[in-house]
Amino acid sequence: MRTDTIDPGRMTARMELERPVETPDGQGGISRAFASAGALWTLIEPRVALTGERRDEGVCDVEHDVWIRHRTDVSAGMRFRKGARLFVVLSAFDPDESRRYLVCRCRETLR
Repeated sequence: MRTDTIDPGRMTARMELERPVETPDGQGGISRAFASAGALWTLIEPRVALTGERRDEGVCDVEHDVWIRHRTDVSAGMRFRKGARLFVVLSAFDPDESRRYLVCRCRETLR
């Protein structure tokens, strides 16, 4: 999508941005949970769906571009939540270096 034609009014999906929080588990490992980093209006654009099997069950990984207003605190490993759906951030980039938008390449696993 070209950024000079993006209409901010298309950002109609309300999603929660979550960041990982790691705490010691008391046995030398860590326990990972996610904490909210705020609710955002987003534009979700599906890119590609890949089907396969994991542990003898069929899964479908769908990659999406999730457009948000520019932020500096988004990085790989974070995730977006939309109801029960989870979108793990693989990468985040400013498509035209104007600091207007951030495109997050995300993966959603469907079972």
